[in-house]
Amino acid sequence: MSRDIVHTDRAPAAIGPYSQAVRVGDTVYLSGQIPLDPNTGLVVEGDIEAQARRAFENLRAVCEAAGGSLDQIVRAGLFLTNLADFAKVNAVMAEYFNTPFPARSTVQVSALPRGVQFEVDAIMVLD
Repeated sequence: MSRDIVHTDRAPAAIGPYSQAVRVGDTVYLSGQIPLDPNTGLVVEGDIEAQARRAFENLRAVCEAAGGSLDQIVRAGLFLTNLADFAKVNAVMAEYFNTPFPARSTVQVSALPRGVQFEVDAIMVLD
């Protein structure tokens, strides 16, 4: 099995011992993206919508670096520190994804890296 590591400067560098994404055949496993500005490495200012948009922008950048797009994501995992933000995050996700939407799980977690409110990871299958 051949594994190709995906990296882009348009998304935050990994903050631990992992890759932004790993491609195996036509499948790309995208690591979790949090709302870090890739230029500064700092958490973006703002509410849950601002954080979700930045995380989805980071995810898009890694998808593109792997030769794909958000439209090729088949599964997404959303992690929120407050499930009361579910509807707001859904609205932001609808700005980034078109039908048919990917399969998805959404869970509330007690904490996320750097104290952020949102994280997204995904699996993408290239055409």
